[in-house]
Amino acid sequence: MSQNAQLAELSRAGVSVWLDDLSRDLISSGRLAELVEARSVVGVTTNPAIFHAALTSGTAYDEQVSHLRGRGHEVDAVIQAVTTDDVRAACDILAPVYERTGTVDGRVSIEVDPRLAHDAEATVAQARELWQIVDRPNLLIKIPATTAGLAAISRVLA
Repeated sequence: MSQNAQLAELSRAGVSVWLDDLSRDLISSGRLAELVEARSVVGVTTNPAIFHAALTSGTAYDEQVSHLRGRGHEVDAVIQAVTTDDVRAACDILAPVYERTGTVDGRVSIEVDPRLAHDAEATVAQARELWQIVDRPNLLIKIPATTAGLAAISRVLA
């Protein structure tokens, strides 16, 4: 796939092109790496709706979900495992961008559980847990900008 001239021009002008999508198929097919190379993608954002769509289309997650459920994992733990695995893999794909841009670009986002939006302590705890599980420097953790979320953001950044 050749470089998209318009996206390359935007990139040269300082625009960071992010993909608002992530799935196991996108990673395993090599398509994400192609988008980084040919479409100037320098970041990937995720959220629960994106992962819901990924989990409910196709069979890419069936084996892992079946394995985890068979070991007694609850639904939330299964979702966390598959999403953090995908985010970690995407972080690895974008790591060269992260390094080449001096840590400005090359990030992959994951969102703390939106059900925690009004609980600063739980939000901080989950942000730390996600950071430890993914264990990549180019991870970006999204925290809702609620009153409790703002307090959590300050604590997590500190």
